[in-house]
Amino acid sequence: EPVVSLAEVLAENEELEKEARAVLGGSDHERCSYSQGAVKRQALYACSTCTPPGAEPAGICLACSYECHGTHRLFELYTKRNFRCDCGNSKFKNLQCKLLPEKSKVNSGNKYNDNFYGLYCTCKRPYPDPEDEIPDEMIQCIVCEDWFHGRHLGAVPPESGDFHEMVCQACMNHCHFLWAYASQLAGKEIPPLTKANSLEDEGIVLKVEESEERKKEIKKESGVEHQDTKEEKQSEQFNEPSTSSGSEFLNTYGYCSKFLQKFTVEIAETTSEFSFCKLKELQSKPFVKKDTATFWPSNWRSKLCTCEDCLKMYSELEVQFLTDECDTVLAYENKGTSDQETERRDPLMDTLNSMNRVQQVELICEYNDLKTELTDYLRRFADEGTVVKREDIQHFFEEFQSRKRRRTNRMQYYCS
Repeated sequence: EPVVSLAEVLAENEELEKEARAVLGGSDHERCSYSQGAVKRQALYACSTCTPPGAEPAGICLACSYECHGTHRLFELYTKRNFRCDCGNSKFKNLQCKLLPEKSKVNSGNKYNDNFYGLYCTCKRPYPDPEDEIPDEMIQCIVCEDWFHGRHLGAVPPESGDFHEMVCQACMNHCHFLWAYASQLAGKEIPPLTKANSLEDEGIVLKVEESEERKKEIKKESGVEHQDTKEEKQSEQFNEPSTSSGSEFLNTYGYCSKFLQKFTVEIAETTSEFSFCKLKELQSKPFVKKDTATFWPSNWRSKLCTCEDCLKMYSELEVQFLTDECDTVLAYENKGTSDQETERRDPLMDTLNSMNRVQQVELICEYNDLKTELTDYLRRFADEGTVVKREDIQHFFEEFQSRKRRRTNRMQYYCS
């Protein structure tokens, strides 16, 4: 018989957990997300049993997929942004949500596409596609959130997969301003963003810093004579008549007109930094537009201009989320990982560490028996394509304990 070590079981379990975190992230599997409004990002499903092709598209949250649609045929949509659960509203003719029955008839802020009917890409095919014999990965566009075959993007994805996000052809045409950034950012690795780097890249040089350096050089050149001159100037300023009560206050505490000049320069430079438009600078340089998708590195969003005009443009194009680092799927996955790490404890390892060698062997044997019986029990659900509910698991363990007690009662004990 095949032997499975406990280390292999734990490694397999960890891999399954990683895959679950990638899909489910921070989504709640027990409570309907409707009460949260339009959730920033969550795992979603579409029910072809309740909303077949021809009916209005609808999306349901993770908890409703378990509780209200457990025996239905579902399409996994991965994640969608700014979506509110539709389960049980007017789009579902004969179904009421078991978790939150009181809901609005429609969620006007939701956006739908062909994914809600199980169709993807420009070819409008299902995934997995039984008729597609070409091995190809699907990539999600971070603007429209549709999924595309790599061969249908008009551009070959980087072989190493060394990119963070993709924008499809249609969305590049819609967000035409991205082409100005593409020549600088798309398909390239961006160095870590620092304040110094950002100022140099934008062509902003603080004159205050230069004047300070110049002052240091002057001090080195003139030495003590410079110090005497500075003291003489300060004494002259104390003797000059004041033109206002504010200047009297400054002179009283030893401030000079150079301080005011420096302060004015700092304000002017800060203002220019905020009013500076990186997009206009990039658009002033030659760049090429293509009918292809583009591939972007991890921190490319931080390079987008956030001046007043650009923010207005993002709003008009309904892509304000592009400047939000927390909108990324990676941020969603990291949130799920962080939440699970905070709550997760490993009771099996804690128990094993408290046992002696004989008890550890007995526990591993019991674990293997449980794994075998549970696998056989769950295979029936997989064959029928139904969802395993909490009641099913409770029933299994009740039967498992009952069988274990019967085996124990049949055992005969002898003493010498």
